[in-house]
Amino acid sequence: MADAMTFAFKAMDLAGSPSAGELEAESKAQVSEQLRQRGLIVLDVSEKKTPFNIEDVFKRWQGIDMRALAVFSRQFATLVASGMPMLRTLHTLEEQTQEEQIRDAVASVHADVEAGSTLEQGMERHPKVFDRLFRAMVRSGEQSGRLEDALDRIAFQVEKADVLRRQVKSALMYPALVFSVAVVVLVAIVAFVIPVFVTIFEELAAEHPEEASALPLPTQICVNASKALTGYWFVIIPAIGLLIFAFVKLKKTERGHELWDRFKLQIPFKIGDVIQKVALARWSRTFSGSVSAGVPMLQAIQLTGQTSGNVVVEQAMADVYDSVKRGGSLAAPIQANAIFPPMVGHMVAVGEETGQLEHMLSKIADFYEAEVDAKVKALTALIEPVMIVFVGGIVGFIVISMYLPMFSIYEKIR
Repeated sequence: MADAMTFAFKAMDLAGSPSAGELEAESKAQVSEQLRQRGLIVLDVSEKKTPFNIEDVFKRWQGIDMRALAVFSRQFATLVASGMPMLRTLHTLEEQTQEEQIRDAVASVHADVEAGSTLEQGMERHPKVFDRLFRAMVRSGEQSGRLEDALDRIAFQVEKADVLRRQVKSALMYPALVFSVAVVVLVAIVAFVIPVFVTIFEELAAEHPEEASALPLPTQICVNASKALTGYWFVIIPAIGLLIFAFVKLKKTERGHELWDRFKLQIPFKIGDVIQKVALARWSRTFSGSVSAGVPMLQAIQLTGQTSGNVVVEQAMADVYDSVKRGGSLAAPIQANAIFPPMVGHMVAVGEETGQLEHMLSKIADFYEAEVDAKVKALTALIEPVMIVFVGGIVGFIVISMYLPMFSIYEKIR
């Protein structure tokens, strides 16, 4: 999904009263659609140019605190269930929410609701805080008169997603730290230690020219690497930066994003398997939450694909959408797609047949969340010794390579 931009608009209602303001959306067309849904006649929509602000840049990079969003949803559900009027509920949430981005979004929603918008329409202006699934579940709760239940389900959904994300993040933190330190140490050795040995080799060769000979191949490799790093760092560093920039830009394209998501599923050492299980856990939890919140099935399928976090799953849900739209079943396209293990297809089929789809999807989510926990622990246990052996092997290779010429010269001198 593209980044949301701020648009300034001018419009008027059916009575001819003018209206103006700002909306966050992905395009002018989306702004116009939102205004028409409010019963307004669009006069002008233009992108708002904001001055550069380094603080805004950091805010854009900073993600939403999922735990704070879950707490917000729980508090929202409690206040709505207590019978408190919506405007007062939003004002209370605005005062007690600590996370800045959520607090600013709530303040904006409060102003929109006070101006006559629905809760879902107000949230639509802040897609970074309230994603499509969040808004769809709120809309379903508003329409059914069970908003507190929908908010409870949202909170449960966000909490589960946060736990899953933290599991993976905490498991990968130590290997990532070890790898980073190892890279820094290796660069330091190549840039500063090897040149010292090169100087020693040259002095020994000058003192004993008759005993000097060509450097052994391992030593020559290390010396060449050191000369390249110290002599051409001004080329190497920009080249690495350019490669990273090109990779990020490629990932933002539709084709690049698809290739990257498919590649992640094929990573060896069980890493791809863990990524697949994370995607399935998120998919089933999202699908279950959408169905339980009363979101219409076709919309739930579409939302689940769009918020799955993996293009392969999104494409699979597009097939499911087409099947259901034609009057077919959910299970058939799921069973036919390789991204879903056989167990998932069978459980979805049973859920469809028995009318317990929400329950079955929740069971699938529980299973894969437990699988992710176990697989991540096993993967961490595997990665740590592999990294130690890898880094130790490289350091050992460098040390031996540096001493080989010295041993050779001393042996000849003796």
